[in-house]
Amino acid sequence: MPTFLSDGLTLAYVDEGHGEPILLIHGFASNRDVNWRYPGWIDTLTKAGRRVIAIDNRGHGESEKPHEPLRYRVAAMAHDAFSLIRHLGLGRVDVMGYSMGARISAFLALEHPEVVRSVVLAGLGMGLVDGTGPWEPIVAALEAPSAADIRHKTGLMFRRFAEQTGGDLAALAACMRASRETMPADRVMRITAPALVAVGTRDVIAGSAQGLADLLPNGRALDIPDRDHMLAVGDKAFKAGVLAFLDARP
Repeated sequence: MPTFLSDGLTLAYVDEGHGEPILLIHGFASNRDVNWRYPGWIDTLTKAGRRVIAIDNRGHGESEKPHEPLRYRVAAMAHDAFSLIRHLGLGRVDVMGYSMGARISAFLALEHPEVVRSVVLAGLGMGLVDGTGPWEPIVAALEAPSAADIRHKTGLMFRRFAEQTGGDLAALAACMRASRETMPADRVMRITAPALVAVGTRDVIAGSAQGLADLLPNGRALDIPDRDHMLAVGDKAFKAGVLAFLDARP
């Protein structure tokens, strides 16, 4: 597994296929395989003639997992993505993130517009601006002695997902404490790259896709029909919409 250094941490990634590069940034408690390989994204994009780079965010997958919350600021994780682009000697890339990965992608597009050709913000709408949550029950669930001790429905869902993906619960709790930073509307309006905001119509976590797209100077919304936050990732309509967006962008 190839790795690179960012902010003193060793981070893992995959780099597959040929063509115009796209960087994939996964969501909270997931990893590059669970978010992108198993739902067929890497296969779909490489068959479409693209070079696919998928990072394991700090605290996840095969990347290093610090337990200090301050190591998980969104700006720090966006810098990891920027460092990977530079590590690979790339100029501008398309970027797609899901949920927490979409938040990281938005910060990357804002702080480093010179490397972002276009951005897909998936599983995150107006939650980027207004916040989503509450997240305290999820932190409590991750820190609970066992899943049997958890009564909060959403907290239990995240705890089970973290266990299924083999996550480091202490690192994930630290990440959840620090990675929910919002982006004020006036800063969102400074993201000028072509942007697609894709959210499931049954997603009660992400917030409005259209609301966020309306703030983005070159944004548009994609509704993923009849999908919630967990089931939208591998949806065929989502994939078709992203491929059409990538083909149409300048």
